[in-house]
Amino acid sequence: MAARNAPVLSTRALNRATLERQLLLRRTPVPVKDTVAHLIGLQAQNTRPPYFQLYSRLEGFDPAELSALMESREVVRIVSLRSTIHTHTADDALTLRPLVQQARERELNMFRGGLTGVDLDRLASLARELVEERPRTMKELREELLVHWPDADPRALAVAARCRLPLVQVTPRGVWGRSGQVALTTAEHWLDTPSQPAASPDATVLRYLGAFGPASVKDMQMWAGLTRMREVFDRLRPRLVTFRDENGVELFDLPDAPRPDADTPAPPRFLPEFDNVLLGHADRTRVIPPAYKGRNGVGNQAYGTVLADGFLAALWRLDETEETATVTVQALGDLGLATREEITQEAVDMQKVMSTAPAHDVRFATFVDFGD
Repeated sequence: MAARNAPVLSTRALNRATLERQLLLRRTPVPVKDTVAHLIGLQAQNTRPPYFQLYSRLEGFDPAELSALMESREVVRIVSLRSTIHTHTADDALTLRPLVQQARERELNMFRGGLTGVDLDRLASLARELVEERPRTMKELREELLVHWPDADPRALAVAARCRLPLVQVTPRGVWGRSGQVALTTAEHWLDTPSQPAASPDATVLRYLGAFGPASVKDMQMWAGLTRMREVFDRLRPRLVTFRDENGVELFDLPDAPRPDADTPAPPRFLPEFDNVLLGHADRTRVIPPAYKGRNGVGNQAYGTVLADGFLAALWRLDETEETATVTVQALGDLGLATREEITQEAVDMQKVMSTAPAHDVRFATFVDFGD
């Protein structure tokens, strides 16, 4: 529990501080690579979301900028935080992945029943040889490993390789406007760099606060998929400032980090599914009103979300044909005429950059099947 005399930050104050760190209060001219590093990666289960995350944050963003970084291997797609795929800078891919290895081991434990009699060290060595010989799909990896352990569960063999090795998805997967199946090799091989020591937990906490703070210990643990981080925060306490949220939970922050006034304007923003601003805290009420909890996704399926006045206010989807791009918005509550007009303009502006269709349309609907 936070000290009683620690200042209290309202939910709106936390919202504005987080949006400022996330570059969502105003678009900025920061280079794409620097932005990926500042945000400590972009959630990337699907290939298009990282591009929309950057569009909503950067002034003059061109999707070709991120594609060029992927093709030059300065950023990569790799399973990292929360055991999910992220787009990271090469440096972060090499150092964050070993930091969160404990989470990958927990994932692997779920498949132990299918790995009876499997020497996991030998499996990792064989898998490394296979994917460094040439990038392999998960299907190819399963089939090759099954030769050595025919009685094992094929899926468990591939999962074990993915958990034990830092596997990156090679291009053209993830390049804007192109397609490609998931083919994997090791980060060291793809980046032509030896394995690196794990990132320092202390340095990672400081980076997290710079991008997501003010935040609690549980917030950071949820974001990273790590446990037992309390001692790291306590070690850093002399270098940090503390606050309380409206429920009395202790929050940590960098002393000189921006904490805008709670009434700072927050323009509408279209965020793709799995944007980290919605997933970077254990307590997500700083962005998701309690009444809308769970409305931005079901199970592993997430929807595009619209922030209005800084908070989740609607869902959206983009449908494209050669002739027309249509953004459909489903409001979760009463938006008001002025907000609807602002959202419409933001949707039109987005389509001009993120779609090649010559005609654009924006529609508001009472119900949209966002599961397609």
